[in-house]
Amino acid sequence: MQLSEQELRRRHEREELEKMGINPYPSETFEVTATAKEIKENFDKEQNNYQEVSLAGRLMSRRIMGKASFAELMDSTGRIQIYVCRDDIAPGENKDLYNTVFKKMLDIGDFIGIKGYAFVTQVGEISVHVTELKVLTKSLKPLPIVKREIDENGVEHVYDAFSDPELRYRQRYVDLIVNPNVRETFKKRTQLVNSMRSFLSGQGYLEVETPILQPLYGGAAARPFKTHHNTLDMTLYLRIANELYLKRLIVGGFDGVFEFAKDFRNEGMSRFHNPEFTQVELYVAYKDYNWMMNLVEEMVEKVAMDLHGTTEVKVGEHMINFQRPWKRFTMFEAIEHFTKIDISSMEEPELRQTAEKLGIKIDPTLGKGKIIDEIFGETCEPYLIQPTFITDYPVEMSPLAKKHRDKPGLVERFEAICNGKEICNAFSELNDPIDQRARFEEQLELGKRGDTEAMILDEDFLRALEYGMPPTAGLGIGIDRLSMIMTNSHSIQDVLFFPQMKPEKQDKKEEEKVK
Repeated sequence: MQLSEQELRRRHEREELEKMGINPYPSETFEVTATAKEIKENFDKEQNNYQEVSLAGRLMSRRIMGKASFAELMDSTGRIQIYVCRDDIAPGENKDLYNTVFKKMLDIGDFIGIKGYAFVTQVGEISVHVTELKVLTKSLKPLPIVKREIDENGVEHVYDAFSDPELRYRQRYVDLIVNPNVRETFKKRTQLVNSMRSFLSGQGYLEVETPILQPLYGGAAARPFKTHHNTLDMTLYLRIANELYLKRLIVGGFDGVFEFAKDFRNEGMSRFHNPEFTQVELYVAYKDYNWMMNLVEEMVEKVAMDLHGTTEVKVGEHMINFQRPWKRFTMFEAIEHFTKIDISSMEEPELRQTAEKLGIKIDPTLGKGKIIDEIFGETCEPYLIQPTFITDYPVEMSPLAKKHRDKPGLVERFEAICNGKEICNAFSELNDPIDQRARFEEQLELGKRGDTEAMILDEDFLRALEYGMPPTAGLGIGIDRLSMIMTNSHSIQDVLFFPQMKPEKQDKKEEEKVK
């Protein structure tokens, strides 16, 4: 491992601290009584509050001025200026804590703990006068130094930003340190999940957990990740959806269940796709897809209000309004609206010809349903910016949805499209075990034709349906996609702490050592 000059110097400082009897990684608790944000928001000069405070965080800047210095401390809430005076932190004859440790052996990125009192400097900045200082962690790698300057017009200019996407996603820990706005994105993601969880729990639905390792994969059209259990000597799959297990719970007598689930699909990666993703699935007995549309509107409107205090959210160049009611199209209406072509009565050969005329390449293994889906995806989806429900899908596209009560050849299904991408999928769930078996068998035939995403036949799930599942509405919402919209993020990688990445390229000398 080749070390830079700075890395070598920091390692030397670590050794020198130990020689002085200072543990650069102490074990004991450091009691924190206030945060940077609390002090800056609540300090009152007249009340003279915060006169005994204890803070901890990273050292982010220093201005050494002989016997006294100003520095900046960053904790999880933000930054605050600190004032360090030699005779205050080293009141006796030995001034090493200031002269040697603080001035020479501490670096940007080191963790320190301080005790002191809040005051206002002559230029009006709320700061903490340090009376005690303790080294908490020595940082051995230098942080990228992001410089921010505010010009005479009050405009902030950023220099040497840590902005390379690959570095940011691969070294998220550094990204979170030097780009505070990134932390805000992930706080909002957590608020989003909490908002949905409280809404669903408030409706009386039960949050549950279902298996991630499954002997059969199902509940979606996707390729799975495959693994092997040694003790049982059997193949297992990482779940692509939790739908079939949640429906088993409805069979078992629960009226409403939901799960925030990690799902895994062995598919391509893009700014909208990661092989590991999060979705919430909800199943409610005695309801249908029309009822579920109303619930989705209400819940997502609440999420927008909880996160932003308004139903209007800025996403890229668009202002998206989540206020109810949302626009609704059937799938065939949407295709006709955007292409001026009515495909509702077309069979597979004519659909292929229509796709060709529209300039859409269709894989020969795809059946009727997938062709319609390709046409919709290319000609409609990118233009649906405001939240819109697309309803009444062809039966070939939806092997788990109930046939439409009034429209032959269609199923009771909807997707919510927003900012040009699907954010949720929902059905009046198919609960006829005979019909469900026939749909699974059709999927098996598509699989034989080469469709790698076709569903497989799950005998245990069919057995569960034969015991009887009440009329049920089901829903899946992609948390990552919705988080992208609610945080105005360009890529799914921006709302995942640790997105999947290609293997990191090693230095040639390092590669030779590995070999």
